Amino acid sequence: MELLVTNYGSFLGKKSERLILKENGKVVNEIPFHDLEQVIIDTPGASLSTDVIRECVEHGVQISFLTPSGKPFARLVSPYLTGTVLTRRQQLMAFCDERSVFLTKLFIEGKLKNQVNVLKYFAKYRKGVDRGLFESVSGLIEQIEQAAGLLHTIHGKCIDDVRAQIMSVEGRAGNLYWEGVGLLTGDKANFAGREHRGAVDPVNSLLNYGYGMLCRQAEGSLILAGLDPFGGFLHVDRPGKLSLVYDFVEEFRQQVVDRVVIAMVNKGIAVEMEEGMLSNTAKRDFSDRIKERLESQEKYQGKKYKLRTIMQSQARRVATFLRGEAKYRPFVGGW
Repeated sequence: MELLVTNYGSFLGKKSERLILKENGKVVNEIPFHDLEQVIIDTPGASLSTDVIRECVEHGVQISFLTPSGKPFARLVSPYLTGTVLTRRQQLMAFCDERSVFLTKLFIEGKLKNQVNVLKYFAKYRKGVDRGLFESVSGLIEQIEQAAGLLHTIHGKCIDDVRAQIMSVEGRAGNLYWEGVGLLTGDKANFAGREHRGAVDPVNSLLNYGYGMLCRQAEGSLILAGLDPFGGFLHVDRPGKLSLVYDFVEEFRQQVVDRVVIAMVNKGIAVEMEEGMLSNTAKRDFSDRIKERLESQEKYQGKKYKLRTIMQSQARRVATFLRGEAKYRPFVGGW
């Protein structure tokens, strides 16, 4: 279970074996620690007691703090979760050899295939009612698939040798993908294209907030797999930048977040904005939809698993690949 705290002045305390959430001095929620997976604090005015922090650490419950736009700026976890030395040593060494190239290409291959499948998922419903739109989206899908094929022509001894080439392919496919999203949402949303920082329109605001949620989930999965979330490959190293998290989520963005956002737009669900940002009500509603999507099942290794479970499994697969124990295959959702 995940607890989202959004109201100014909220207080998190401990009572027996339960976490207590108070607002204006009144208890509004009580949750047993053994039922919690994560606490997300999305308000600048919340406070929490040290005994809550200790209980969360002992129960493996991560506490995340967000900016108003949904970007994580801090996380409290047990220091013992990062104690797997062998995996982290291999992760850092891989940056300087072909493993970094191989893994990065697979991350982006998964991303592009999921872009294709998300476009196919929404376009199939237009085939009988708007043939022209269906054919336009199908044309974009073919171009993305052609771009994905270029990844197999990229070779190098380490990621620094080929980063620009991979990012060029990713960027080309991304432009085509967002053009397709624009066609599928049409006049139901004011979506002129993808905007990252400073976005004030509802669609980009939802995407940015959703990606922030996804990154928190991914970071937890990578830490549990013994990996360093800061030691990425495609995304360059900068102080405080979760480079491996941003690499890893590339193959999950479309199936987890984009599908939810596009569906909301097509269903005409209103998104409440306050001063160019999602309102607390909109955040809670969207957060529930993302959590519901993470609990939904997709085919993986011949069986059906929850997306949340698939992400955890893929993080472990990254670790085993870096240790030379197994191959890595990107996750590709259905359509």
